[in-house]
Amino acid sequence: MTQNIYDNEEFFAGYSRLRRSVEGLDGMPEWPALRALLPDLLGRKVLDLGCGFGWFCRWAREQGASNVVGVDVSEKMLERARIATADPAVTYTRADMEQLKLPPKAFDVVYSALALHYVERLHELMAQVYQSLVTGGVLVFSVEHPIFTAPSQPSWSLDALGRKTWPIDRYLDEGPRSTDWLAKGVIKQHRTLGTYINMLIGRGPNSRGAELGERAPAPAVSDHSRQP
Repeated sequence: MTQNIYDNEEFFAGYSRLRRSVEGLDGMPEWPALRALLPDLLGRKVLDLGCGFGWFCRWAREQGASNVVGVDVSEKMLERARIATADPAVTYTRADMEQLKLPPKAFDVVYSALALHYVERLHELMAQVYQSLVTGGVLVFSVEHPIFTAPSQPSWSLDALGRKTWPIDRYLDEGPRSTDWLAKGVIKQHRTLGTYINMLIGRGPNSRGAELGERAPAPAVSDHSRQP
């Protein structure tokens, strides 16, 4: 089961104070880029994975989506979303994305913002998403960039000139990382850019075996696995 850190009292209190939690989509630095990728939502059926407070669900309805489903594992997030949403065409469902089953050909657009890097069995979730999209359907999502999820101890440091740097460590070593962000022991899943890209192109109807490769370290130079 996905770690339900958002129902942790300390984490939820801290998250609720973040700009994205207070200002909604306008408080998300990545929102302009995500919005530019979205198709016209008029009359579309939309799924939001990791919907949180429901900001995107409500926005999608404002853009004319006919039906919006928001999924999240956190009851605290969903409670806040339901309070803020007075629209029978928006439905919020509590579900663990590690075990999510989606109906086939049910959605025109699947959206997810900074949620999928918490999912361990992402390949299985992507298979569910792909079969849930209608022909010509669209998946738009964001994750934490691998340069942020890679380090064993993610934190800023100062170089010899006093400049802030973000050291990259264990980039090719995929798997869970534990970080203290808003609360101790928050688990995120690190994947390389190649893994994300291959996961997507492997689902496409015209992939034809296309694959992006990132070099693996030779046994004699295993420290290279710590580099991007």
